Amino acid sequence: MCGRATAGVLSVLYKARSTRHGARMHPAPPLDSPAFPPPPDRALPQQTDVVVIGGGVVGVSAALILARWGVPVVLFEKGRVAGEQSSRNWGWIRAQGRDFREMELMLIARRHWQSWTAEVGGRTGLQVEGVIYLAEDDETMARYAKWVEDAAPYQLGSRVLSSAEADAHVGQDGRRFLGGIFTPSDMHAAPEVAVGALADHAAAAGADIFEHSAVRTLEQSGGRITGVVTEHGRIACQSVILAGGAWCRPFLENAGAGLAQLAVGSQALATGPAPAIAPGPVGTTRAAVRPRADGGYTVGRSGVARFDLIPAAFAQFRTFWPTVRARWRMLQLRLGPEFFGALGHRRWQPDQLSPFETARALDPTPDPRLIQDILTSAKETYPQLKGAAMRGAWGGMIDVTPDEVPVIGAVGGLTGLTVASGLSGHGFGLGPGVGQLAAELATGRTTSVDPAPFDPGRFRAGRVGSAAT
Repeated sequence: MCGRATAGVLSVLYKARSTRHGARMHPAPPLDSPAFPPPPDRALPQQTDVVVIGGGVVGVSAALILARWGVPVVLFEKGRVAGEQSSRNWGWIRAQGRDFREMELMLIARRHWQSWTAEVGGRTGLQVEGVIYLAEDDETMARYAKWVEDAAPYQLGSRVLSSAEADAHVGQDGRRFLGGIFTPSDMHAAPEVAVGALADHAAAAGADIFEHSAVRTLEQSGGRITGVVTEHGRIACQSVILAGGAWCRPFLENAGAGLAQLAVGSQALATGPAPAIAPGPVGTTRAAVRPRADGGYTVGRSGVARFDLIPAAFAQFRTFWPTVRARWRMLQLRLGPEFFGALGHRRWQPDQLSPFETARALDPTPDPRLIQDILTSAKETYPQLKGAAMRGAWGGMIDVTPDEVPVIGAVGGLTGLTVASGLSGHGFGLGPGVGQLAAELATGRTTSVDPAPFDPGRFRAGRVGSAAT
């Protein structure tokens, strides 16, 4: 599928949103528009307490929470709110199968998803319908069963499914699956509208949100951050939350700090209307599906990613090598134009055009062969999809860490900066929890969970750990 076709599919995700904090947001341009959108229709404030960089699910959640606490907060998004991975993901909000280091944050996130959805009149598309993982081999089944056993203290309601139960859950009776696991308390939402609805909610609570406004650099004095320089001017602040997804590493490198983070490309597709498979999302190794409000399905495949070789890949080779080795069969390595692209930049000045302005949205073109293979596998796995046509496909860029667990905390001696990134492909559901922890750290509050497992310095110290599934 060509890039322009991808842009056409994605354009439905970015309708003009309602007034935010007294100023109407500009209608979103197509993804292939010039990199120079019109300036904001209101002046930047001269100062605030907290600046949030990035309008994805983490940044918007942090801004909403800060505004609720009465903390003056300004959010800057270089493109459009949820213009990248926060609207391009599968929409799963799951505790099932999650690394246990993330579990307490996930429980916080689930509570936020439910309460905020009620407050915005259901505009997130949230549904509490459970998540099913199906196993087609003994190794997968054993791993799933072990996870359910270990998750018992969290009282999620997760349970192991027999072969007959697994088939019944997805409307089949051929004993195709050896079994599976099911967590009825898990959820899913519509990412194409959910984060935008939360951004409107944050603005109504007092957060000042600027789209098409890239932050170029940090300002420091006396060893701590005193403000940020945006493409439209400077704003003073006491602290900064960097929630820019795959953009965090180059931003920090320009500030003289490092971050163990790289980006991988992923893809998904949407089908037209099809009969029901299960009430909620269903996953197998070959194809995962989520029901959509339009009667179709979002379809993807776990563990398949394209990795573009850029200078940072060589600089961080040793840190990422254990992950690369474990995922070798799932990765597609490519040396292409991205080597000198936006994510390959490391240095620029406050008065220079930044990579955030020349590439407002990372919009990778999906691999048509892989997309077709995923759709074929989905139809073979779920007979309900046999007559469903593909409505569109899209790509996204996922920010990953060496242990596939987020980084949340201080980086590189930049006092006053809290980074919240590296959500590694499962951050849509976790985002509100990450946003809360980042907001707590940025304002010096007692944290709701122990932040140590998310310390960005853990890789340098050799405390990487391992994923749960």
